[in-house]
Formats: sequence, structure tokens, C-alpha cells
Amino acid sequence: MSNVTNENNINLNTAITFEAETFRRIQPEEYLRRYIQQHVRPDGRSFNHFRKTTVNLSCITTADGSSMVRIGNTTVICGIKAEVSEPNVNFPKEGYLVPNVDLSPICSPRFKPGPPGEQAQVLSENLNKLLKNSRVIDLETLCIEEGKAAWVLFADIVCVNYDGNVFDACVIALMSALMNVRLPEAVYEDGLVKATEEKTIILDLIRISYSASFAMFDGHHLLVDPNEMEESITKDGITVVVDETGQLCNIWKTGSSCSSEQLKTCISKARDRYADITSIIEKAKQAI
Repeated sequence: MSNVTNENNINLNTAITFEAETFRRIQPEEYLRRYIQQHVRPDGRSFNHFRKTTVNLSCITTADGSSMVRIGNTTVICGIKAEVSEPNVNFPKEGYLVPNVDLSPICSPRFKPGPPGEQAQVLSENLNKLLKNSRVIDLETLCIEEGKAAWVLFADIVCVNYDGNVFDACVIALMSALMNVRLPEAVYEDGLVKATEEKTIILDLIRISYSASFAMFDGHHLLVDPNEMEESITKDGITVVVDETGQLCNIWKTGSSCSSEQLKTCISKARDRYADITSIIEKAKQAI
């Protein structure tokens, strides 16, 4: 008798699971709405709960600086490689910092092989805007010889697992990788750049910025750190970038505009998130 009861329970649980998954696939918006009405998200988080975030520094031994960041199941790796090039004729005293994001089929079947897709290009461009607007690095410190030679820092950020909110992960990975960049001391002599690995230079970061992203559901429910499922359902989103003083650096919005109160809430939560990320990175530094 007990075996029959157990089998019935298993069949019932399987049926419930199957029905929920089918419902999610057929009516994803209504599926999410049912959870939101209960003040919880499908993965069990509250509206204001960020996923667990971890940072590992110097994870690529062949890079001049590197970092791996996980936000929930989203995982990105940033490797920074330094090369010598001629400065831009319009900025003869400056070097370059070039970010590039790669979203390949390895991280998610939604991405296809070939040239960077639209999302990867937007991510790269937004990172570039963030670096310029926030003035993270004084590019003149990358100059080896005015008009002759300067460092170019190629920051390649690869997503190895995509589960939403990849921009926040890319920002953390880029900033933390820049923190552990070590450049060989270089001098320009007789038309050549001579570098010595015996002496290294640590980058002086002027301003460190982190982002916090939010999805807006049904026009008024703010969901922090949206995962892939939530991103695919919600059409409106906000990303807020702040620095160590709490000053607002950038705001990106997609979809319809949000209210002033919602924006204030996002900025406040972004400042709290900054403190959390700073603590996580400090622990990562101690682990090296």
C-alpha cells in the first residue's frame, strides 16, 4: 500500500513540475506575474535581493591583469593585455584602454558563432563610455614617450555562462582586473621601447565605478539583478553607475521612462551595491 502511495506522490509531483514548466514556456509574463503577486521571484529571491557575487583576481597567469566574476550563474572572465603603440596624433600624451565583450555560443545557445552580435557591441560601447565618462584611468600615465610610444591596454571580457545581468558582471570584472594590472617599466631610446620585467608599474585608478541593473515589470515592480528569464520577459530596464563617493556616473534606460521615485530608489540601491562589491573585492585581494 505504501509503495502505491509513494508512486502516486511521485507522479503528482512530476505532473505539477511539468505543468509549471509548460506554463512558464507558454505564458512567461503571466508566470512571472503570479510570483510577483506573492512578493517573491521564481528563483526565490525578494525584489531587492542580489544574487551571490564572487570575484577571483589574477586568474589568468599570461595576462597583465585579470579577474573572474560570478553573479549567480552568470560568469565572465576579463583578461588585460598590454602592448606598445603610437599615440593618437590628436592626443600625443595619452595611451589607450580598449574594452571588448565576447558573447559566444559557449555561454548560451541564444548567441551564434561569427562576428560580435548587437548585444555584445552595445556592451562594449557602454563599457567604453563608462571608462571615458568616469575617467577611471588618467590615460597620460600610459604614455611612454610623447608622440612616440604609449601603452595600449586591451581588456577582453569573455562570458562563459550567461544567466542575465551580464553588464554588471563585466563592469566588476573590468574594474577588478585593472586593479591588479602590472606593467613593466618602459623607456624610449633610439626609436625603440625597452621594457624591464624586473620593475613593474601599478595602474593608478582615479575613479572606480560599479553598476547596478534593474528590470521593471508591469511598470512599477523593480527587480534588482535580473536573471536571464526575467530579462527575457521584462521590456523596461535601468542601469545605474556610481563611484566610491556615491556620485552618479551614468544611467542607461531601456523601454519606457521610469518615475523620479523609482529612479531615486535605483540610485540608492546602486550605492548600497557599491559597498557590497568593494567588500567582495577586498576579500579577493586578500586571497591572492
